[in-house]
Amino acid sequence: MSEPRLMPAQNLAEQLPHEWEAVLSGWGEPRYRALQIFRWIYQRGVLDPAQMSDLPKRLRERLAQEGLAPLAIAAETHNSEDGTKKLVVQFSDEKLIETVLIPRGSVAAEDIYAVDDDEPGGPPPVAGELTQCVSSQVGCAMGCVFCASGIAGLKRQLSAAEIVSQVLLGRAALGDGSDGARLAGVVFMGMGEPLHNYDALVRAITLLSHPDGIGMSLRRVTVSTSGLVPEIDRLARDFAGQVQLAVSVHAADVETRTRLMPINKKYPLPELIAAVRRYPVPRRRRLTIEYTLVRGINDSLASAERLASLLRGLRAKVNLIPMNSVDDTVLSAPDDDVVDAFQRLLREAGIDTFLRRRRGDDIAAACGQLALRGAARKVRNEFAQR
Repeated sequence: MSEPRLMPAQNLAEQLPHEWEAVLSGWGEPRYRALQIFRWIYQRGVLDPAQMSDLPKRLRERLAQEGLAPLAIAAETHNSEDGTKKLVVQFSDEKLIETVLIPRGSVAAEDIYAVDDDEPGGPPPVAGELTQCVSSQVGCAMGCVFCASGIAGLKRQLSAAEIVSQVLLGRAALGDGSDGARLAGVVFMGMGEPLHNYDALVRAITLLSHPDGIGMSLRRVTVSTSGLVPEIDRLARDFAGQVQLAVSVHAADVETRTRLMPINKKYPLPELIAAVRRYPVPRRRRLTIEYTLVRGINDSLASAERLASLLRGLRAKVNLIPMNSVDDTVLSAPDDDVVDAFQRLLREAGIDTFLRRRRGDDIAAACGQLALRGAARKVRNEFAQR
């Protein structure tokens, strides 16, 4: 696999070791300091130069002068009864986003967010392992009507360093690991559309997977998208299918999908499915199709039949997500018997279909519930409360 083409780093904190070498060389410092700094940031989670004790004082002072400093803090921590943990992350400009740590070992493999461990031969979930749901933007421009993140629209992009800082804060929140807690996977399924912030996303994935840093395997990274077709093709080229892809479909006909997801006007469903079929899925792996069930909109057996037809021949599994409660909308989840019938029809059609259980619903950390606090509605929504 060739290395993805990276845009220049936006700040010191998101530089890779070879980029640090170039900077340090210009400062008259030995190149071996590059790995020391990189490991301080991504192995130990330290961005304050004053704490980098094995660096000479002159270099620590230079790093501080050049702007290397902590990018974010966990302003709030919310703990769910089911073990889910939500962090409210505040950046230096006081903008807030949310990131969620979801337990894996205590639930069935089909309920997990990130890694496809339900594949034949895949490792089973281990008690204490967690998957982190990471945000890529402050707000979201996509305007999906069942999701709280986009209600106020897009406020700004996150830098790669700000994206990865959520993982560093998540690891810190897990403590020293003495209780077995361990970050096992990352899914870009938090606030924002990851592929709408593509350059920062690619650098963040490269930082996450660098062997001298966090060292996360690419197969433990999932990117979820509402359907930006050109960027799906770019992701395929940049990572050769090693990064897992989850695609939010939510309706199997163009009209219904457009009502639920305005992005369908720009990249209609047939174009999206064609891009999904082009995505190079490694052997013994599958794509994930996300389908939020909304009462009276996309939950009928006819809808299930259309979805089965749409996905025929595609190496994919379906995650069914009964809509979680979201303020400012009249939409809601179907009854359990409707959900069961929908799942049964897909399975009878030969499509592996799993029901994602609510995780963190009591702290508004479930799928679709992450939101900009106190933000006024900006995106128009025909399903808003009347």
